[in-house]
Amino acid sequence: MTLTQRLGHYEKLMRLDKPIGILLLLWPTLWGLWLAADGVPSTNILVIFILGTVLMRSAGCVVNDYADRNFDAHVERTKNRPLATGKLSSKEALLLAAGLSLCAFLLILPLNRLTLELSVLALFLAASYPFTKRFFAMPQAYLGIAFSFGIPMAFAAQTGEVPHMAWLLMAANLLWVIAYDTEYAMVDKVDDLKIGIKTSAITFGRFDVAGVMLCHITFIATMAVIGLIEQLGIIYYAGLAVALGLIRYQYRLIHDRNRANCFKAFLHNNWVGATIFAGIALDYLITATS
Repeated sequence: MTLTQRLGHYEKLMRLDKPIGILLLLWPTLWGLWLAADGVPSTNILVIFILGTVLMRSAGCVVNDYADRNFDAHVERTKNRPLATGKLSSKEALLLAAGLSLCAFLLILPLNRLTLELSVLALFLAASYPFTKRFFAMPQAYLGIAFSFGIPMAFAAQTGEVPHMAWLLMAANLLWVIAYDTEYAMVDKVDDLKIGIKTSAITFGRFDVAGVMLCHITFIATMAVIGLIEQLGIIYYAGLAVALGLIRYQYRLIHDRNRANCFKAFLHNNWVGATIFAGIALDYLITATS
């Protein structure tokens, strides 16, 4: 195998060729940074969190593929992943995950102690999530906690504390993660039933679509409450209204449980996250300039 080929397999192992996971992890982190800083986050902190998001999502993907290396070959969507095909070894995966995690830790060393302490818990959650699919009926909820931990870290880095608002925003994001990752799980539902992996799509059963939409709607409602508490303006609520329209479109995609459409709905959540961030950022910007 040439060096170029090996690097290509590392890229696929880290999912750098599929940035949707980075974006879904990044948007709520940016929500947190903007709310914590009242619309003007520190440039240094912003850069650190963007780079850290890329590194930690990449490390999480590597650990996920290591944990699922004996399952992925039996799932249509994942059968060509580098560990499933044997193109990379388990040892290489573990070394790569450790290296990425170390880089992420070094990146946040300039930040305060509270942020560093939270990062240890964030690392544990990211590393342990893949293994919850063996025994936990709702691993998407665990993933939601892991994917939301950038929020309290953002508040800690920006303000030196984690207020109640951070935990409320984290709870809202948890609901969003359960919604979109259930859409993702609906794609593999038949294969997961065969190999015995647990997912929210399986746990919800015939109520999977209803479960997704309930989480989505409760997420938007919670974000509306956050807007009231933070006294955000009409631009923010316009963003939520657009996001709700995007979610309605997702219902049209998933209601018949077509695999391709469920995956399309999952990818579509990038626009939900981006729209909400645009609402937050523009609302603060307009308020500051008015």
